[in-house]
Amino acid sequence: MALVKRLTNSRQQYGWVSILLHWLVALTVIGMYPLGLYIVSLSYYDPGYRFYPNLHRSLGLLLAFVVLVRLTWKLANTSPQLLVEKSWEKLAAKAGHLFLYLLLLTVLISGYLLSTADGRSIQVFDWFSVPAIPWLATRQEELAGSIHFYSATALAVLAGIHALAALKHHFIDHNSTLKRMLGIQSEK
Repeated sequence: MALVKRLTNSRQQYGWVSILLHWLVALTVIGMYPLGLYIVSLSYYDPGYRFYPNLHRSLGLLLAFVVLVRLTWKLANTSPQLLVEKSWEKLAAKAGHLFLYLLLLTVLISGYLLSTADGRSIQVFDWFSVPAIPWLATRQEELAGSIHFYSATALAVLAGIHALAALKHHFIDHNSTLKRMLGIQSEK
């Protein structure tokens, strides 16, 4: 096996930029979900009551930026062809990816709305702040919070199914779907 050395995608392989952006988003989402669950369990007097929510919001805004870069990169590059032959698997793969992106955007937008519902900006690691949009800051914390929780839970479930599908392609179908996203190209 040889490591793929290209930055952009081809019809056969993902480039390093797509691979890096995929795993950066995946690992951040995997870490953010349990962190969010932990945050809602904190009491006002807990030492992490201020630290962990600020960490979660900061990571969320950085993730939003990475997702925008990823979507732009995806639109500007070719996509490798799907390695499945059954039409239902192609449809499931395309629908699964679409719903992953829709849920990710829903989680990010609802998180922003939840965090700015009181009209205050979000401080990102004391580097910069992202202001609230006045006409969106309408004290809808409960609605934004519910949407954020349920869409994040759906995202976590769908991401798990996505990972299981990749393992199925690798171990049962014996195709290179997983290897392509790891940057490994099978020897010919």
